[in-house]
Amino acid sequence: MEELKHIYIRWSGSEPSRIEKLPGAGSNRCYYRIYDAKGESVIGVVGTSVEENDAFVYLANSFYNKGLSVPNVYAVSEDGLRYLQKDLGSQSLFDAIADGRSKGGHYSEDEKELLRRTISQLPQLQVVGAENLDFTKCYPQPQMDDMNVMFDLNYFKYCFLKTTGIDFHELRLEEDFRQFANDLMDGSHDTFLYRDFQARNVMLDSNRMPYFIDFQGGRKGPLEYDLASFLWQASAHYSNELREELIGVYLTSLKNYRNVNEADFRNRLNKFVLFRTLQVLGAYGFRGYFEKKKHFIDSIPPAISNLRSLLDEGICTYTYLYMVLDELTSKFSPTENIQGNLSTPNADMKCSVSKYDGNGPLRVRIFSFSYKKGIPQDESGNGGGYVFDCRSTHNPGRYEPYKQLTGLDEPVIKFLEEDGEILTFLESVYKLADAHVARYIERGFTDLMFSFGCTGGQHRSVYSAQHLAEHLHLKFGIEVSVCHREQKIEKVFTRKA
Repeated sequence: MEELKHIYIRWSGSEPSRIEKLPGAGSNRCYYRIYDAKGESVIGVVGTSVEENDAFVYLANSFYNKGLSVPNVYAVSEDGLRYLQKDLGSQSLFDAIADGRSKGGHYSEDEKELLRRTISQLPQLQVVGAENLDFTKCYPQPQMDDMNVMFDLNYFKYCFLKTTGIDFHELRLEEDFRQFANDLMDGSHDTFLYRDFQARNVMLDSNRMPYFIDFQGGRKGPLEYDLASFLWQASAHYSNELREELIGVYLTSLKNYRNVNEADFRNRLNKFVLFRTLQVLGAYGFRGYFEKKKHFIDSIPPAISNLRSLLDEGICTYTYLYMVLDELTSKFSPTENIQGNLSTPNADMKCSVSKYDGNGPLRVRIFSFSYKKGIPQDESGNGGGYVFDCRSTHNPGRYEPYKQLTGLDEPVIKFLEEDGEILTFLESVYKLADAHVARYIERGFTDLMFSFGCTGGQHRSVYSAQHLAEHLHLKFGIEVSVCHREQKIEKVFTRKA
């Protein structure tokens, strides 16, 4: 911290008025927002790898000098472990499209426009950014190669395929893997491969224009990889129609920088989509089957469904690999409910109201709280409803990076969901809540209360209360109010017509 402060003083010529640590972003680097006396700010970064920092600074300077949408690096420490860069604000694209993502991919026109802006700028970074770039400065290697592809394909084989018990000829599969890798890496690639192109790595400035960050792992490589990674990210729930529209936006932009044979491009893109799907299954197998995290096991059926669709579309042209993947997808029941809790009620369902109970409509009240300060009081006179204890799940509050955050902040959400315990907990809560809400609607009851408690009323209970509120509102369209008592945060999801 002190060394970062010294860099700031040398760069600005004055002491910072205050420095605040920012939430972690999944890497081992630390970020700080540093303010001057006028309230203007820059971002200070402290890394643990000089080579990684050097790669970012070199790439950022090169891209910035070409007029690309990346942060300007202002100053670097002598040891290379710290630097100052432009403050792009606090909203990422991931945050900005959260509403559409929570609705299972029903994005608003405003959210779609942000996606269009982002995708349209990617070709410029990939093509113009690569011009006269010294790829030997990339970290940890200058370019993507066959070895990278084979590593991920074997990751799928050992961490997922072998766990299914399917009998396959390893040498024949290896032959198809090698041909697959050769096809993916065929030809000369003179473009910049972002490699971690995702909504979390796109910041929106005050005009809601996208800026790219965290490209320090980039290298020379095929541009189709980035597009496949972004548009087929499972958690985004992009519809086929939206994907097709964004591919069109990307191609229109790409044609400003080079000639494009659209048929060849789409053929290569399909191969990278298949490759990325196998990558994802390998990760799900490792995290689910080996690390025993239920969230990743639950994510496997949708991924298998996506793989089945790719096979049906004829994307896999490797004979033996197709046979193995065909048997793999057939092994999973085609009638398995891959939507889980995302299923919505039948719009034609009629609800009968008992004349003895009430006149509706139902309003659900949800609270998060700290057990140290007592269970929330029920003001309706109905007794307080359900109270759930979240303290059996893994507590982010035990770790320094999360102590100042809440269950509404993305780093905490990511921690809880990757750990998976909270998802298993909420799965049971959802089943109980769904049945109760449906019955209350049927009988015309007007009030129902749920409360979630944890040690401090800050992380697990806040996450659980917020997600139940969003779940019930999305599924039933009823009015749901959520109160995070200890955080003094309230929100009302209004009743849908």
